[in-house]
Amino acid sequence: MTTATSLVGAGGRPLINHASLRQTLANTLTMAGRGLLKIRRTPEQLIDVTVQPILFTLMFTYIFGGAIAGDVQSYLPIIIPGILVQTVITTSVVTGVQLREDMDNGVFDRFRSLPIARIAPLSGALLADTVRYAIATTLTFAMGYLMGFRPVSLAAVIEAGLLVIVCSWALSWIFAFFGVIARSAGSVQGTSFLILFPLTFLSNAFVPADTMPDWLQWFVNINPVSHLVTAVREMVNEGVVSTEVWVALLGAAIVVAVFAPLTVRAYMRKA
Repeated sequence: MTTATSLVGAGGRPLINHASLRQTLANTLTMAGRGLLKIRRTPEQLIDVTVQPILFTLMFTYIFGGAIAGDVQSYLPIIIPGILVQTVITTSVVTGVQLREDMDNGVFDRFRSLPIARIAPLSGALLADTVRYAIATTLTFAMGYLMGFRPVSLAAVIEAGLLVIVCSWALSWIFAFFGVIARSAGSVQGTSFLILFPLTFLSNAFVPADTMPDWLQWFVNINPVSHLVTAVREMVNEGVVSTEVWVALLGAAIVVAVFAPLTVRAYMRKA
């Protein structure tokens, strides 16, 4: 009798057991550590999550603040959640780009020769990028605070930040899929931004939806980015966890349910 719990497939071979699951988790954490070490050695990889939140917050606030809200201070509760969502989900594109670069440079060929779980390089990369999301989230809120934005509570800020990080991690599965199937890192980046730009700018991230033409409002109202932005605004400005939060989490779960199997299947064929 064996002490390991396992699922048995055809021929009586175990499909998964506790030992292999522990190994996969340990290998994933090791690969995530590699990703963080890579960032430390090449800090320019953090330019997008450090410069972009500051630059976009200053630029959009002072350009649109007076026209949309009357003054900058009145615009901050609108723009800070919008900038946060835009910055963090845009950062998730890097997952696919770096994955493609590693595959093109032969890094994954070297991983294949190691006694590690085959899925660990992929899952480790996805896990390491959550640190990038956390940095972008922290800097966006910090910049907003310096400009005069005052959320309802620190707890609301943390909850909203976690929500955005979870949703961005879910989106990173889409870009990881592109990274596996694309021919170059440039094509991953180009395709990803073709998807993200309409979703972020045709949303309520920067202006209220009711100021847009009627023919555009229908798309803005069903845009998943709009639901996430609304959820974050209600959390940080009012301390309310509304149905928009559950809509955003449901959307994230659907993305993972669809793209995680596709990404893993495509990755396993090449790994």
